[in-house]
Amino acid sequence: MFNPVRRITFILAGCALVTVGAMTPSADAAAPAQSTNSAALALSCNRSCLYGVLDQYLAALAKRDIALVPWAPEVRNSENNVMLPVGDGLWGTLTKLGSYQLKMADPDTGEVGYFGAVDENGAVSPFALRLKVAQKQVVEVETLVRRKADEANYMADPEFIDKPIFNEVIPVASRLPRERLISIADGYFDTLQLNDGTLFTQFDEKCDRTENGFRTTNNPDAAKISPIMTLGCEAQFKTGNFRYDDRLRARRFPLVDVERGLVLASGFIDHAGRLGDYTLANGEKATSRYRRPHSYYLLELFKITPQGRIRQVEAVFMTVPYRMASPWMMEN
Repeated sequence: MFNPVRRITFILAGCALVTVGAMTPSADAAAPAQSTNSAALALSCNRSCLYGVLDQYLAALAKRDIALVPWAPEVRNSENNVMLPVGDGLWGTLTKLGSYQLKMADPDTGEVGYFGAVDENGAVSPFALRLKVAQKQVVEVETLVRRKADEANYMADPEFIDKPIFNEVIPVASRLPRERLISIADGYFDTLQLNDGTLFTQFDEKCDRTENGFRTTNNPDAAKISPIMTLGCEAQFKTGNFRYDDRLRARRFPLVDVERGLVLASGFIDHAGRLGDYTLANGEKATSRYRRPHSYYLLELFKITPQGRIRQVEAVFMTVPYRMASPWMMEN
């Protein structure tokens, strides 16, 4: 039940939308949200504070009561890559939050992230969330809910298994700088784009990946879905299997948790659908699984070791129209 207690301006696709009570449009103009420099954000909210704001947001979402969130006067809010007024979308359909919780924080930029599960009237979906916090108030919300009922192609039902490696704190002397961590995650996307067996990043020998609640590496039980899923991260990419991924576009790296060696990335995987048969790096023949234009919108988390190797990957992604633009950045 919506119970807003004050007037909040929402920035929606270049327009202003004001919510008062039940959401109604207003002709009031709103200036773009003012950016806050990293130093001010760092002083205003440390890791504990950011997790506290995240917990407030999740508790409010569980009760479907937007008044319980410490909103900034101006808020940008998206769900599944579409700008929405706060209180729309998942806020109206959530039955309960799942118990799976994976958190990350970037006190230097005021970003906090979350991977979990949501139940909408018995349908359980992987869920990813990014909040930007300034002066202990929420100024940005980016939500991704991967609803199986909306997907033409989907894997098995999701399983939500804790991965303690994500929460391991890296000793101060061994921590990699923010820019290096981003470059390693970006190299993962370079490796995936037009994958031909060339590696543009490094992988730990124990690297594992979960996508939409399903283990897509080192998983012998997935052989019937795709033999590639029985291999590890590096071995998969060395085959050149993912040649059909034409572009890794609109890449963003809004959250870097240096303390834990984590990078939260967002972007799109474009499939032009033109590729049919192709040759793997070992000379074997393969056929693309994508024969129509479409894109995936994703939020993806990377755990990177002090040696600069990708150790664990967690992703939530969904199908969107081909080459759909991001409301969070300007694209060429």
